[in-house]
Amino acid sequence: MAFFHQAMAAASYSTPSISPTMFKAMPWKQAFATFYGDETASETMGGACGYGNLFNSGYGTATAALSTVLFGNGYSCGQCFQIMCVKSKFCYTGFTTITATNLCPPNWSQDSNHGGWCNPPRQHFDMSKPAFMKIAQWKAGIVPVSYRRVPCIKKGGIKFALQGNGYWLLVYVMNVAGGGDVASMLVKGSKTGWMSMSHNWGASYQAFATLSGQTLSFKLTSYTSHQTIIVNNVAPSNWRVGMTYQANVNFR
Repeated sequence: MAFFHQAMAAASYSTPSISPTMFKAMPWKQAFATFYGDETASETMGGACGYGNLFNSGYGTATAALSTVLFGNGYSCGQCFQIMCVKSKFCYTGFTTITATNLCPPNWSQDSNHGGWCNPPRQHFDMSKPAFMKIAQWKAGIVPVSYRRVPCIKKGGIKFALQGNGYWLLVYVMNVAGGGDVASMLVKGSKTGWMSMSHNWGASYQAFATLSGQTLSFKLTSYTSHQTIIVNNVAPSNWRVGMTYQANVNFR
């Protein structure tokens, strides 16, 4: 279990003039939805985005795995969607809001219209059962849905869960507001300049550098809105692998 450190040290927020100042809801689109796991949502823990225990990382059961088309090689991790059931006798009224935390992989042994629900080019949400049961009766199995991207509402700043070793830093980015996603990331130690981090998988970024014993700052750019945030000295010089540090700023 990761330790948690609340870092309220100096952090700055920067929005380039060419970028929108706030992520706004997008138009409604059509897709389909199923569910996986049971009412406890235990099978949704972990997942391709790397958020680990979804209760500990703040996502809870309001989550879904996205089909390949929607997942976007992991750049959709953390995005928020409103989903409502349509055109089915099993529908409930209203919508629910979920966060993308996992990949629903293709099943090429099944026809795309008969079991291979997440095969490209289908747009599909494989929801946690608790989330699915907010929009439809579970016995439906699969229902047509309307969905749209919406701003992610989060408490507090962006969280950085650190992994790796003395020569390799792996950072899982969580609790991202606004567009919910991250397109690129840089890291700076107190003894280095800014260094680009490469996209590892899901919501994680890595740098092959010796950064132990240094305070860490991060520069993040949103995948959708292109806003940029600079978080200075979010991790102290005695940071440790397995700990999570939280900034005092977030995307809008």
